[in-house]
Amino acid sequence: MNLLELTIINSVRTNNFKDKAIMQKIDDMWKDAGSALKNHKEVTYGLYYDYESDYKGDYTLSVAIESNNNASTIKIPSINKYEIFEVDTSDNFGIFNTWKEIWEREEKRDLARAYTFDFEKYYPNGQMEIHIAVK
Repeated sequence: MNLLELTIINSVRTNNFKDKAIMQKIDDMWKDAGSALKNHKEVTYGLYYDYESDYKGDYTLSVAIESNNNASTIKIPSINKYEIFEVDTSDNFGIFNTWKEIWEREEKRDLARAYTFDFEKYYPNGQMEIHIAVK
């Protein structure tokens, strides 16, 4: 994978377990980004980064698109290695269940996460993947 440059559309800082308003924050972030994404026909990203610790700590989540012409661009180094998880888009809880699988594998020490940049990749055809940076 070459260097990936993503332009940040909107961001939130949250925590999977301690932030009672997490779902509202994430919903609002995506809704607010909606106008900027209205005519966007390419891949959209949910970018996870700036981790406090592991999946139990605080992190930043951003809506982003591929671009290199904006001041709020994040460059993801090509040295990152990723394990890719396909999301079952026929399941309303597909994303949540995939993250649950990721966390369970990490707890079992079956997934050595790097906690650099992880991302959800939303394709225009409805397909979704979660890319987890690994050591």
